[in-house]
Amino acid sequence: MVTTHNLGFPRIGARRELKFALEAYWKGESSREELIKIGSKLRQRHWEQQAALDLIPVGDFAFYDQVLDMSFILGNLPERARGYHGDALDNYFRVARGRSAPGIEDHGACCSGVQAGEMTKWFDTNYHYIVPEFTTETAFSLDASRLLDQMNQAVELGVKVKPVLIGPVTYLWLGKAKDDSDKLALLERLLPVYAQLLDALAVAGAEWIQIDEPILVTELGDDWRHAMSLTYHRLSGCRAKLLLATYFGQLQENLHLASTLPVAGLHVDAVNAQDEVATLVDLLPAHKVLSLGVINGRNIWKTDLGSVLDWLEPLHDRLGDRLWLAPSCSLLHVPVDLASESKLDPEIRSWLAFAVQKLDELKCLASALTQGREAVLDELSDNRAAIISRQSSVRVNNPTVKTALTELDPKMGTRKSPFRIRKARQSTLLNLPVFPTTTIGSFPQTSVIRHARRQFKAGELDGEGYKDAMRAEIVRCVREQEALDLDVLVHGEAERNDMVEYFGEQLDGYAFSQFGWVQSYGSRCVKPPILFGDISRSRPMTIDWITYAQSLTDKPMKGMLTGPVTILNWSFVRDDQPRSVTCRQLALAIRAEVLDLEQAGVHIIQIDEAALREGLPLRKSQWNAYLKWAVEAFRIAANGVADETQIHTHMCYSEFNDIMPAIADMDADVITIETSRSDMELLDAFDEFQYPNEIGPGVYDIHSPNIPSQEHIVQLMNKAAERIPKDRLWVNPDCGLKTRQWEEVIPALRNMVAAAKVLREMAT
Repeated sequence: MVTTHNLGFPRIGARRELKFALEAYWKGESSREELIKIGSKLRQRHWEQQAALDLIPVGDFAFYDQVLDMSFILGNLPERARGYHGDALDNYFRVARGRSAPGIEDHGACCSGVQAGEMTKWFDTNYHYIVPEFTTETAFSLDASRLLDQMNQAVELGVKVKPVLIGPVTYLWLGKAKDDSDKLALLERLLPVYAQLLDALAVAGAEWIQIDEPILVTELGDDWRHAMSLTYHRLSGCRAKLLLATYFGQLQENLHLASTLPVAGLHVDAVNAQDEVATLVDLLPAHKVLSLGVINGRNIWKTDLGSVLDWLEPLHDRLGDRLWLAPSCSLLHVPVDLASESKLDPEIRSWLAFAVQKLDELKCLASALTQGREAVLDELSDNRAAIISRQSSVRVNNPTVKTALTELDPKMGTRKSPFRIRKARQSTLLNLPVFPTTTIGSFPQTSVIRHARRQFKAGELDGEGYKDAMRAEIVRCVREQEALDLDVLVHGEAERNDMVEYFGEQLDGYAFSQFGWVQSYGSRCVKPPILFGDISRSRPMTIDWITYAQSLTDKPMKGMLTGPVTILNWSFVRDDQPRSVTCRQLALAIRAEVLDLEQAGVHIIQIDEAALREGLPLRKSQWNAYLKWAVEAFRIAANGVADETQIHTHMCYSEFNDIMPAIADMDADVITIETSRSDMELLDAFDEFQYPNEIGPGVYDIHSPNIPSQEHIVQLMNKAAERIPKDRLWVNPDCGLKTRQWEEVIPALRNMVAAAKVLREMAT
């Protein structure tokens, strides 16, 4: 037999049930009991959807984030979040987002909330995790109550359980020391708690425990490699069997280490590391299980089952029952079920597999290995037809687009003059004060906006009616910004459902799902568009909205675009050509829009590249190749304009300190970048690197309902001014405001503008 299992399942729900339950609780519209009940129902449904597997993950469900869950299991709470009333779930939400539900916070001790935990990207995905915090005083203590409750629920339902944990070495690696302490020095305090946790799970009925150490696909120093070896020798006495799981890349120099760790099984990402499998088979001792992640857990294309079987069958002959099959990583990164997509183009739909369908593929592979291909002949035949259909479709390849790429001129990526000359010309044209204020682009997506969009999609509101509704929201947004006395305005993006999907809907080569939601963080979900073919722009995408907004005010209005790298990284991208080629196609499409905006009289154009860092390979040795084509793509998109046109870009919620030279090489006139949750940690990069252009370090954490004070903003900007000349600093939030409410946004921006005026007085 071939054992099948899963590393994790999407937890948000096929209809985003968890999102709506969380937001209702946070607004005080439902009780904690109702939230917990919905969580229980979702877990049960998800286990039922995985029932065909031999082992089903438990502990992959979280009310906000699996790393934050691990921090609470280990008793690692920031000091600022201790001592408040309410149960552990309320403290959990305080760390996640700064506060819990209104009724819980109705007392003086925390009515203004606490500082939320720092948030950054989970490896090279668009999922955000809450960063663990460490100091020299950090102590760990076990609280496995919520995980054990899930275990007990699963066991009572007859689920074939496999608890899922983040491994201790990866947990330390993911966190940040808030003082001069050495994170690895905490390992000795951490391992006894992990040993207690493993034993508790074994007592609760776990025969196998999945323990994730994805840092094994990164370049580790000798100290981290030693820590990995020490950890699993210390934990080898666990009463349950340990399946050590790696994913997102190849093991390379860590292959021998991973294969020799004293665990009962090893999972590897065979989608990315197929070339390493033969070596692993030779290295693994005869008693150890090898789990192969043969189904791509991060993209939505069907697996070529015949090709996979061609190389799996000899391995199965050799390994027998020691061969396990799984997706390459948790299915957290793909939508739940393709069966709901009744409106998706039938041809394109036939090429796709969401989480449920990926598990069907897994079952088909296992049946073929154990019973022979003839047992699943129909499934394999249908799969082969879909693979051929995609490969041969005339909709995928556009000769005109491919020709345009061959005609790219390096000069297209270079501005006409260096920054110092551009800055002088832009200053004359725009006449902005020192410490100019702006926002990142979006304003609240109100119930009025969402209602009009639903009516329009349902055919209950015609095109003109929808346009009028969006224009009314733009008027409101402009008037509010004028009343706040912001210096550079935005139109608010009322007409945009999503910063990537909006552009994808207007580009050839894209398709769209109805329910293809994927969790980004907490209750925030995105619906990545499906990039299936060559990309081209047939018409302007933003001109009418931006020029209408500019007609309402004498203040400068930013044109708002999403950059090619972010559109690429936040789409489900075709896997039949290099990502760099697809990105250049996107760059040419965005360049055409930039030039049209400039022609329409828009003097400030922001091209968001929030996902630039996210696409960085996990191994530093591969960074330069990626950054070369990613920066080139941005420059192609941005740099065809005159000196007087000011180009902005925006980045958020990633670690940027180590790629500042590449960011500078983008040569944007102004970069706005997230720094509020990390308390201006980004500024450390400027101790050794002099950023040449203008920068707006984010001073308002828009992912928390907390309202920053004027004094706090002044304090943050004064920190920035210690490293960056005042005449090159902007004042802005750290990201767009679409997820906030107007009653939060207005006072926060009022404080931000007031802080900028104080800073100007201090500068004179």
